[in-house]
Amino acid sequence: MGVGREVSISLDGVRDKNIMQLKKLNLALFPVRYNDKYYSDALASADFTKLAYYSDICVGAIACRLEKKEGGCQVRVYIMTLGVLAPYRGLGIGTKLLNHVLDLCSKQNISEVYLHVQTNNEEAINFYKKFEFEITETIQNYYTNITPPDCYVVTRHITASPTKK
Repeated sequence: MGVGREVSISLDGVRDKNIMQLKKLNLALFPVRYNDKYYSDALASADFTKLAYYSDICVGAIACRLEKKEGGCQVRVYIMTLGVLAPYRGLGIGTKLLNHVLDLCSKQNISEVYLHVQTNNEEAINFYKKFEFEITETIQNYYTNITPPDCYVVTRHITASPTKK
């Protein structure tokens, strides 16, 4: 960037009035079409689902679902999607989106975040590994209409942030 050209990257919550932004991004970014449950889960996750704006242009999003862990006492976060439009990658937008969710997890004592990644998506796998995610499982034939159909379950365990005195 040239001297003096400060570009702002901002995050905004997803609401009924801007859910179409998320739908348009998903159409452009992913080979999968998402159903109404995906969008209702994204809205229900409140602060865990965000749109990313680069100079007021919507260029990325993270959409999460909050799930009860086995036993029902604790919550974990499932990242349904995280994507940034290709021309805007490498600018820290995906990092800002993911860090937002990881920080929220830490503040809310949520100890686990996980997602599915197609086994040939090296870019995504390497991105998550930079944030201490680990491949914890391989699921054969997870996807129905894309090749390869297999995915990795990628998980990060989070320690709660210490309370400030």
